[in-house]
Amino acid sequence: VQLVESGGGLVQAGGSLRLSCATSGFTFDNYAITWFRQASGKERELVAQITTGGWTSYVDSVKGRFTISKDDANNVVYLQMDNLKSEDTAVYYCNANRESHSHEWNYWGQGTQVTVSS
Repeated sequence: VQLVESGGGLVQAGGSLRLSCATSGFTFDNYAITWFRQASGKERELVAQITTGGWTSYVDSVKGRFTISKDDANNVVYLQMDNLKSEDTAVYYCNANRESHSHEWNYWGQGTQVTVSS
């Protein structure tokens, strides 16, 4: 199983970045994909999620600025981040999750750094 994040970098406040999470080794259609982030000295927080049915949800702080989407044909999930703010600076992680009545599958990527300069 692999989840590989890319697209992070340094951007000025107000700018945009698009993160990608390329996945392999599991049945993509069966998993909800979530972007988390962890700023230095803070706990990891959920940023955005897309379910197997395509429903999306966001933490309040990014609503209207971030958009999560997926490419089912290529097993890739994206996070379009617009109007970035300094408080968006963090390491962003991709997570794949599936639950059944008796088991949970949970996979993580290695993370990609996003730095927003003010």
